[in-house]
Amino acid sequence: MRIRSVLAGLLGVALAAHAFAAQPPAPASTAVPAPAAAVDGTIAFPAATIPFSAYASPEALNRFRQILVEGKQAPDFSKGVEPARKFNDAINANRVERMKKLYRVKLSSPVIGGVATDVVEPADGVARDNKYRVLINLHGGGFLWGAHSGALVESIPVAAVGRIKVISIDYRQGPEHTFPAASDDVEAVYKELLKTYPAANIGIYGCSAGGILTGEVVARLIHDGIKVPGAIGMFCSGIVAPAGDSSYVSPVLSGDAIGSGPVSIHRLPYFAGASETDPLVLPANDPAMLKKFPPTLLISGTRDFAMSSLLQSQRLLTRAGVEVDLHLWDGMWHSFFSDPELPESKEAYAVMAAFFDKHLGKN
Repeated sequence: MRIRSVLAGLLGVALAAHAFAAQPPAPASTAVPAPAAAVDGTIAFPAATIPFSAYASPEALNRFRQILVEGKQAPDFSKGVEPARKFNDAINANRVERMKKLYRVKLSSPVIGGVATDVVEPADGVARDNKYRVLINLHGGGFLWGAHSGALVESIPVAAVGRIKVISIDYRQGPEHTFPAASDDVEAVYKELLKTYPAANIGIYGCSAGGILTGEVVARLIHDGIKVPGAIGMFCSGIVAPAGDSSYVSPVLSGDAIGSGPVSIHRLPYFAGASETDPLVLPANDPAMLKKFPPTLLISGTRDFAMSSLLQSQRLLTRAGVEVDLHLWDGMWHSFFSDPELPESKEAYAVMAAFFDKHLGKN
């Protein structure tokens, strides 16, 4: 189920709480202690059992069970980044093969503007209205991994469903490289594409780290006096630092222990030496810059640790006068649409394709 607004979600919680309060109290031997509230609004929860969302699909529940197992198999970062890269590449490579069975596409790997890319095109050719349009995908992976297999996971379904050409950029990442190396690479590809496509006909989107980078690139283009793309998509991330309710609640809903809350971007090797007050790192630091952002699509799930930062991004962009389209799926986790078989994923692909079709120029 897609939630159109935070208010609707809060209303649902309030109604559920009212219905619960109307029930007879549980016997003393089985009653769950009430949460303890502090004067600053902090809530201390006792142990609780939380079912999977009643609004999520059976396919999502099955995949969620698998994710809980995969999480326990993830390598320890103390052994370096390479084991983690191989682990995640194997997961994404499997997804790519599954996607190829669902979506017929053509793949190529040209160098554009001196930067390596993976290009995905629908096997039957782009739609007539998309002849002079192109999308740039910026893959996720914590600025540590995700190139190639992870990029194709994010590009194949969008290219096929939208019948549009998608170029995913193999941008430089940490720990080998630091900010603003990735922004440099994306800008180089973007400037090269401007020789063929009008800025209004180019869209940029990304998930997680790729969503953060999408916002950074728009800020960089504004800073450098280059025309911004016609529309962008930031999925499971935004233009602010991770924080808010979801940074505390999501770990519990994902089967992990209660965490300590927001994680600073400085824990990512890519941002070593970067400042969280720099608008080229977090564009929310410059409200005037936000006014120049193009129409923006925001996508997340209610079990995504980045959901709150995405909601705050929606709030700030809307305040700046930017047209924002927000979509949340109940019960869905970080980057849920990386698995193509889920009904929720297919809905997300359709939303992405429709958003760019609406906002990109055609001529």
